[in-house]
Amino acid sequence: AAAMASPAVSPDSSSHEALSSVNSAPACSPTSDSENLSPDELELLAKLEEQNRLLEADSKSMRSMNGSRRNSGSSLVSSSSASSNLSHLEEDTWILWGRIVNEWDEWRKKKEKLLKELIRKGIPHHFRAIVWQLLCSATDMPVKNQYSELLKMSSPCEKLIRRDIARTYPEHEFFKGQDSLGQEVLFNVMKAYSLVDREVGYCQGSAFIVGLLLMQMPEEEAFCVFVRLMQEYRLRELFKPSMAELGLCIYQFEYMLQEQLPELNIHFRSQSFLTSMYASSWFLTLFLTTFPLPVATRVFDIFMYEGLEIVFRVGMALLQFNQAELVQLDMEGMSQYFQKVIPHQFDSCPDKLILRAFQVKYNPKKMKR
Repeated sequence: AAAMASPAVSPDSSSHEALSSVNSAPACSPTSDSENLSPDELELLAKLEEQNRLLEADSKSMRSMNGSRRNSGSSLVSSSSASSNLSHLEEDTWILWGRIVNEWDEWRKKKEKLLKELIRKGIPHHFRAIVWQLLCSATDMPVKNQYSELLKMSSPCEKLIRRDIARTYPEHEFFKGQDSLGQEVLFNVMKAYSLVDREVGYCQGSAFIVGLLLMQMPEEEAFCVFVRLMQEYRLRELFKPSMAELGLCIYQFEYMLQEQLPELNIHFRSQSFLTSMYASSWFLTLFLTTFPLPVATRVFDIFMYEGLEIVFRVGMALLQFNQAELVQLDMEGMSQYFQKVIPHQFDSCPDKLILRAFQVKYNPKKMKR
């Protein structure tokens, strides 16, 4: 279990047992996680698995109603038995997250399965800032002390950054208007990063990631987390001027598409509908420009622990969910469908999206190859 104890420095290499679906047997370490869990933690894990089962049954019945999903219901979980437990579960979850943050190292090493499960269920809003920092080990970074110095310097990218900032979350209160606090701190973090990493400088799209961080935490902390994400999560490669890594992600995604949804793949090709047309923004902004924030943030929670793999999973889940409709559309129709329909299918129940994503087959060995 040496691999388990190591911090998730490169999420794409350490996603060892994340591949098995959510409800799988305990992690593949010989000593299962469960012996490190207290009775109430075991009970919580059981409750979570039960909730997964209800959701799964629910989404199956939802899909079979003639394939229509107009009736997804606005409640989080449409099964009554699940919703009555919810407030109680929420309270337990809060208490538990307080504990997790206090005993972080122990959880990271010994209770990985439950931690992973809890993160997939969504980190409670008030804990996100600290948990994201802990997940990427951004809590004590020397670069934090350089931040105020960096702000005094000038960067060759300033004009570019200014131009793009107005286009980042234009609907969100925090970022509305040129003099908004949000635009100011966003500019600062982007500028500081462009000075620390001259090769990448500033890359379009990354402002959405930084913007999300700034909705949760102060600018110095957001800066540290962003530096970590760039260094350790394949993002720097993704944002390099050559964009070669994005090409690789698209190539890997196409391979999955060909293997798992051959009919849809043939249809896309017949319409010259290229993977990069719809999937580039998925990788570059981690779905932050696809879904409304409540849904996108749930995907981001998982990204912080499991890395880019979640982008492949969610992307495939979306295509599986919509294959029947997409094969009937031409190129123009598909473009519209990706822009208008797909972003809002899971607004009322992000859990269903996450659940479907973890039912997608993903083989890291094949992807590496």
